Amino acid sequence: MSPASAPHPVHFSGPLLQDDPAGVYRKMRRDHGSVVPVILDGDVPAWLVLGYRELHQITGDPVLFSRDSDLWNQWENIPDDWPLLPMIGRKQPSILYTVGERHRERAGMLVNALEAVDPFELRGYAEKFADELIDGICPRGTADIVSEFAMLLPVRVLTRLYGFSDEQGPALVTALNDMIDGRERALAGQTHLFMSMTELVAARRKEPADDVASRMLADTSGFTDEEIVQDLMVMMAAGHQPTADWIGNSLHLMLTDTRFAASLFGGRNSVAEAMNEVLWEDTPTQNVAGRWASRDTQLGGRRIRVGDMLLLGLQGANSDPQVRTDGSALTGGNSAHFSFGHGEHRCPFPAQEISEVIARTGIEVVLDRLPDIDLSVPAASLSRRPSPWLRGMSELPVTFTPTPALGGSHT
Repeated sequence: MSPASAPHPVHFSGPLLQDDPAGVYRKMRRDHGSVVPVILDGDVPAWLVLGYRELHQITGDPVLFSRDSDLWNQWENIPDDWPLLPMIGRKQPSILYTVGERHRERAGMLVNALEAVDPFELRGYAEKFADELIDGICPRGTADIVSEFAMLLPVRVLTRLYGFSDEQGPALVTALNDMIDGRERALAGQTHLFMSMTELVAARRKEPADDVASRMLADTSGFTDEEIVQDLMVMMAAGHQPTADWIGNSLHLMLTDTRFAASLFGGRNSVAEAMNEVLWEDTPTQNVAGRWASRDTQLGGRRIRVGDMLLLGLQGANSDPQVRTDGSALTGGNSAHFSFGHGEHRCPFPAQEISEVIARTGIEVVLDRLPDIDLSVPAASLSRRPSPWLRGMSELPVTFTPTPALGGSHT
């Protein structure tokens, strides 16, 4: 049975999941079980895996459930202007589409380059750029903390770690956000990012420095400059948007849930609790494409055909009642969620740590600098970006008592 011929496949789109994803995933699970037949834009069939155990099985078996998109049995039906091609593209020379031993070597290169980031320097950069962004809004008394802070901070820190100068940072912020936005400036943003990464790699090939790009170039596994450029772009996009949404979703939770009211006035433990709860209940990366079956198989009672695409339903698996038997929110130290993926292609652990430092530092700077921050609109009026893949706030308008900018005193 293909997903298209399964009974009543679900049309998988952003608006469906925008307001109440938890309710939608519950209904999907009730109607279809843990492996759901879905229809993507252009009536393209796929399977959405919502079961925690089934997702564990897929991500733990990279041979049967491959990352090689050349296996897809739908390519002949995919037009060149299919809007999901940036998300589900043909094989590219990046780590996303590398499999087997070469993937393990490539992942090792990234891990080594990221592990060498000095944690004190990292926190220093995050504080510096967070303070600069707050300087730009604190005298006003009002701001959109998503567009004016969360969407600007992670990429500034990452560009500095990778080897770009502070002067290059703002243009790279604009380019990456344009690319992720997926509208008329997306291609121009992607081009600027690619050209900038290419120039950085060429410069570091001639004159290495203490940065991520130089450490990747120093790796002895024999990756080409093009492969390193592609991996830097992947790491930049994968590191920026989910971290920005982690900041926005955590601040949204703290501003709208009475359990976190005290944390807005200096409670540090509750920042970590809010961030961990978001990873379980409101994770920035909701669904990931994809894996492709390398042969006919069974999964969750479904017959999966060779070449079928499976989407990883990270948020659906996080809320699977088989593992969340009491349904209560998880705000403690439990980190068995799927928010960073699992298996060979999971987010590398050093990258997770970098993301957490940027997000936590950013949130702490907001609370330190804007201590009486509050929503300026009713919580019920807030909306999410219409994406089935990444879940973040469209905006988060806030008010606070105006304060003078710190200027250079914090650097």
